[in-house]
Amino acid sequence: MQAVGYETDDWVRVVMYRDAFAFIRGLGPEKLDTLEISGGVQWRREFGFKSYLSTEYPGFDVCAETLPQRFDLIIADQIFEHLKWPMRAARNVYTMLKPGGYFIIATPFLLRVHASPIDCNRWTETGLSCLLQEAGFTEKDIVTNSWGNRSCVQANFNRWQKAGFLGSLKNEPNFPVMVWAFARKPFESQER
Repeated sequence: MQAVGYETDDWVRVVMYRDAFAFIRGLGPEKLDTLEISGGVQWRREFGFKSYLSTEYPGFDVCAETLPQRFDLIIADQIFEHLKWPMRAARNVYTMLKPGGYFIIATPFLLRVHASPIDCNRWTETGLSCLLQEAGFTEKDIVTNSWGNRSCVQANFNRWQKAGFLGSLKNEPNFPVMVWAFARKPFESQER
């Protein structure tokens, strides 16, 4: 359906996926050992990573533990809004990255509360950058972005709306529905 212009992803995610997918293509996904925290199908469907591991809560709690492996790329897509301890989780992500590795984090902002099992956090671009800096990333190694518009905010009051043919992708910066960041761990890094 996307070949004819019908977007099948949730409207709130379309622009973020386009940006993040282009970013990953630029890294060369076939060279990346990748971890997705509470993984979905989008990233696996789009890329042939060198290796791919997905965790699931409660089997793996990113707020309380790290894996022994180190990764070139860690993805947390719509996860951090559900975490009681996002700073702990961000520090654990930082620890699990190889020097020079990347973290992609995407969270909603102007979106209804959706407990899964809880929902307790929202960040602006500035707030997300501050969270990542507190976790160990340097400000110069963080790129943030956001997207949204009034129509998308209203459409998602009751259900997860698909963009379809009519969902405008015009960005109204004062109505961010989705906020995301790409953060790179320095090559010479002091572990926390």
